[in-house]
Amino acid sequence: MKREPRARGFGGVATSVEPVSSPLWRRIEAPTWGLIFLIYGGWLAVTWFYTAMPWWLAVPLGAWLTAWHSSFQHEALHGHPTRSARINALLAWPPLSLWLPYPIYRAVHLKHHRDKHLTCPANDPESFYVTAARWRTLSAPARRFLTVYNTLAGRLLLGPAVHALRLWRNEVAAIIRGDRKKLRVWLLHWTSVGALLYWTTVVCGIPFPVYLFGFAYAGMSLILLRSYAEHRAAENPLHRTAIVEGALPWRLLYLGNNYHVLHHERPAMPWYDLRAGYRSERRRLLAQNGGYLISGYGRLFRRYLFKPKETPVHPYDA
Repeated sequence: MKREPRARGFGGVATSVEPVSSPLWRRIEAPTWGLIFLIYGGWLAVTWFYTAMPWWLAVPLGAWLTAWHSSFQHEALHGHPTRSARINALLAWPPLSLWLPYPIYRAVHLKHHRDKHLTCPANDPESFYVTAARWRTLSAPARRFLTVYNTLAGRLLLGPAVHALRLWRNEVAAIIRGDRKKLRVWLLHWTSVGALLYWTTVVCGIPFPVYLFGFAYAGMSLILLRSYAEHRAAENPLHRTAIVEGALPWRLLYLGNNYHVLHHERPAMPWYDLRAGYRSERRRLLAQNGGYLISGYGRLFRRYLFKPKETPVHPYDA
């Protein structure tokens, strides 16, 4: 008797299993395995040969691979390339970006996928907005900082530090309250970071500031370019998620996550299917998200490099 595919859950977000009639490469997610070997192999090669390469080549490659690894971690938490969350976690664990443990990222991001709360600062942990009540309590310099932070230049230059400090503050508070699970995660994370930095600094000879700012910080900035316009405040939750028709290099770096409205609708869809899915349903998706379309990442630079994209205050979350 032919086995039917089974639906499966993954951390509160629906995922799926390929039918047994699918080609073998699709059932085993061969493109994602190839991506894993390319990312880790590339990172090992760049770090190992760092001293033999010109810095202007090694550092951008390192930043790109670190950002690409973050994109893969996003795939892993949505159930790829295996059915096992534990195996996916092991594959995504190495902390190339230094600042964020994979289990914490997974937990935070899956909360973000509660679409009815998208962008609301009280409920969406990835929101860039503040409530009107919070805004009224802020000093003039703090308000100015948030306004600058909503420019693309502010997001790219300040964003990695803001993200890290905000997360660390919340995590330390949870640990102080007695969350032993988080404490174990962070102890293992910093142990892994120590091993990674031993490899990069002692074995490979990469100065720590070069790795910290040239690989990790710059890699996070590349990811924040993607997230800068992924969501907007809108009364209708369906209109809050964007489509960015990025060029091929950006689509590869972000693993199709630029088609963000389709990803939120079908978070289990593997990265290599998103472009075809978007092209086949473009008209419906644009109608669904209220026409929130950006014609490329270059457009973001032209329009918002030094101009805030929106007010920092969320208009629908008091």
